[in-house]
Amino acid sequence: MIFRHHLEEQEQQYLAPYAIKSVLSRGRQFDESTCQFRTSFMRDKDRIIHSEAFRRLEYKTQVFINHEGDYYRTRLTHTLEVAQLSRSIARTLQLNEDLCEAIALAHDLGHTPFGHRGEYTLDELMAEHGGFEHNRQSYRTVTMLEKTYPSFCGLNLSIEVLEGIVKHHSEYDKPDIQDAHAPITKTTSLEAQVVNIADEIAYMNHDLDDGLESGMLILEQLNDIPLWQQAIDSVYADFPNIADKKVKYETIRRIIHTLVTDLQTETTKRIHAHNITCATDLASLPNSIIAFSDNMSALAKSLKQFLFINLYRHFKVERMAEKTNRILRSLFSTYLNNQAILPPSVQYAIQHDDSPHRKICDYIAGMTDRYALSEYKKLFDPTEHV
Repeated sequence: MIFRHHLEEQEQQYLAPYAIKSVLSRGRQFDESTCQFRTSFMRDKDRIIHSEAFRRLEYKTQVFINHEGDYYRTRLTHTLEVAQLSRSIARTLQLNEDLCEAIALAHDLGHTPFGHRGEYTLDELMAEHGGFEHNRQSYRTVTMLEKTYPSFCGLNLSIEVLEGIVKHHSEYDKPDIQDAHAPITKTTSLEAQVVNIADEIAYMNHDLDDGLESGMLILEQLNDIPLWQQAIDSVYADFPNIADKKVKYETIRRIIHTLVTDLQTETTKRIHAHNITCATDLASLPNSIIAFSDNMSALAKSLKQFLFINLYRHFKVERMAEKTNRILRSLFSTYLNNQAILPPSVQYAIQHDDSPHRKICDYIAGMTDRYALSEYKKLFDPTEHV
């Protein structure tokens, strides 16, 4: 049998000296006995996967609302792609795969229904009550809102995983960790940095795939995007008679490979250039050790700008965003004005808290797309059963 101490010994043997070792974890907010079979970060992964918030990701929007079709990514499939990329990158760089995967699996637990547009609406509604930001909500979810264990609220994850959640950042993620109650340090681990950039690689490519599949994007629009053009040229060079349906998949696969290869090469250069020999060496450095080269960063930026203009601001996406705004605002104001229509558990939470706005925000943020749509119908459609 393989026990926890065997796994911890393997980490000491195979991981880079600057990787986070589970045996050196700073622990949890609430003391618990260790598991004899799993390292601390393995245990965190299991807790996240078995949480209610993780299951709800299946019916939360990435770009396309769930009822638009079964092909498109949801917040859950996005999360799984980020986790897969994070593990692959971590393995090559000899970082802690389990820590990377735990952070990746948890990084979007606080997302609202209807994607980032839902987040913007809740942030506006909560402007005078602390605002809303989904990374902070992810932290709130795993430290307070999950009610699984008898000894504590939340999942009681390792401090290193909590740090990775509250420090997650990208084009759409700018968290504020001032309200974090765990002993969060100023340093961002390399494992957390891996998840940040794996998230970026994942959404660029799967949103491109979904956009093309939906017909909102067409191949000809991508002619001026160098990252795409370089990849598709190489596809036709290798497979002159390739079927049209396979072109998209092979091109996107090559873009991902190009991005990951550049990332690993550039990161290795930076680690050597900064003479990083242990995790504490990161404290004096900017959080950009895990990064693309300057040239690749420019190419990736061009693709992201293309997606922003042509997909995220497509008139059909904007129409759904308008619906999102109306649905969430209506739910929020109705709940606030008549708390008796809320489920008993939410009413109880409000009665034991000074901020009904925050508790209602928690309730709405935890909804799936289809649950929010169902609630809207029940409250505003006279023919709908309540």
